[in-house]
Amino acid sequence: MSDIIDLELIIESGISTVFIETADEERVITLFRRLSVRNGKALYRWSVATGLSRLEGDFPARRQAQKLADVLAQISQATTAGLYLFLDSHPWMDDPLTVRLIREVAQHSDHDHTLVFIGPQIEIPAELKSLSARFELSLPTQEQLAEIIHQESAAWGERNRRSVKASRSVIDAMTQNLLGMTLSDARRLIRQAIYDDGILADDDIDELVESKYRMLDSDAVLTFEMETAKFGDVAGLRHLKKWLQQRRAVFLADKAPAGLDSPKGILLLGVQGAGKSLAAKSIAGAWQLPLLRLDFAALYNKYYGETERNLRDALHTAETMEPCVLWIDEIEKGLSTDDEGGPSQRILGTLLTWMAERKSRVFLVATANDIEALPPELLRKGRFDEIFFVDLPRSDVRREIFRIHLQKRDQEIENIDLEVLSEATDGFSGAEIEQAVVASLYSAFAQQQPSTTQHILEEVRNTRPLSVLMKEKIDYLRAWAAERTVMAD
Repeated sequence: MSDIIDLELIIESGISTVFIETADEERVITLFRRLSVRNGKALYRWSVATGLSRLEGDFPARRQAQKLADVLAQISQATTAGLYLFLDSHPWMDDPLTVRLIREVAQHSDHDHTLVFIGPQIEIPAELKSLSARFELSLPTQEQLAEIIHQESAAWGERNRRSVKASRSVIDAMTQNLLGMTLSDARRLIRQAIYDDGILADDDIDELVESKYRMLDSDAVLTFEMETAKFGDVAGLRHLKKWLQQRRAVFLADKAPAGLDSPKGILLLGVQGAGKSLAAKSIAGAWQLPLLRLDFAALYNKYYGETERNLRDALHTAETMEPCVLWIDEIEKGLSTDDEGGPSQRILGTLLTWMAERKSRVFLVATANDIEALPPELLRKGRFDEIFFVDLPRSDVRREIFRIHLQKRDQEIENIDLEVLSEATDGFSGAEIEQAVVASLYSAFAQQQPSTTQHILEEVRNTRPLSVLMKEKIDYLRAWAAERTVMAD
């Protein structure tokens, strides 16, 4: 059903006050111009800068600005039915006189006026909730976005007398990543990509995704991670990689195949430094999706209810970025138990509700180190598609980790005995192996020598891995996971 028909149904149902939360004012005005023609009502527009003016027909604009309360008082006396659009009216919603005047107009149904309040962020006063309705503009489909790309490409080509170069795969990726944007914002991002050089390439997709995130104006609660790893950067994790590869096509599909539910997310438990965070990044990299990181510590606010609102806003931003990967690192730290009704309990309730009800393609990846700190409600079957345990790496995986980190630092691995190093690092995590490599390079540089197996072995011998320092806790974690989770490797 189209926006104009939905609006028509709202107005015909007798609701005389409509709130539309959007920054796309022109699209709303265009919709009401069409609606005015359909129902024959006069159409007016108000802003604090220009005052009240009539939009349809040939009517002179009023140049002098008018206060909202004065305009509402005039409308309450008008006997001719009209549609009134109020732009950026939210600052006046704290004014008791303005709110009362809106009620006066709304309750005089015989005048058949419709008041429409438009703004980027609107809170409906309690006095008006029973008399009003919220309306959300529909967002463009992939087909509509592809048409905008075609229109902007044709316009650029006509202006520059040459065609825009673009492959079908790039256009498909762009339309996929533009989902969730308004028409005007999507057109702006498409123009930026085309007008740069007349070429739509893979690097334009990365810039588009970053620009899309910046336009959402998210704060420190949710951060956009530019550096995402590839599966080739992650040693081991065979079972996790296979699980993800089997579900990639289903998750990225516009509609899941019959009989299959779209993947929702996974929980990664494991030893600190074993590669959970790298695995989370590699999912976004392998699926070629934006990666958003949710910082639980930044959610908390001293005012009651604001913490949950911060979480809801962050989750809404993630849904606008769909399809994407949402990463919550060390989730147990944000959901540690507190007094009943405390902020952690309210955050948990908000998160669980979103996990159960969401329809958006947001793949949730949560990582945790301390299983005992996780609330049992989060571990109940069905909250996550699967719970994986990331253990300390086996011998062959340790060998691969050494190879990855040495090659990343441009070292000649032909001169390094990876087998010896693998045997010497039994019980080491991936992070501990990486630090041994880094420290050995500093040692070799200080001696003005190329890095050797001996340099790395010396650093390994000087390291007390976490499996030794916290042996009892890690042994308990492994025993718990053996019966309750799927091994990632």
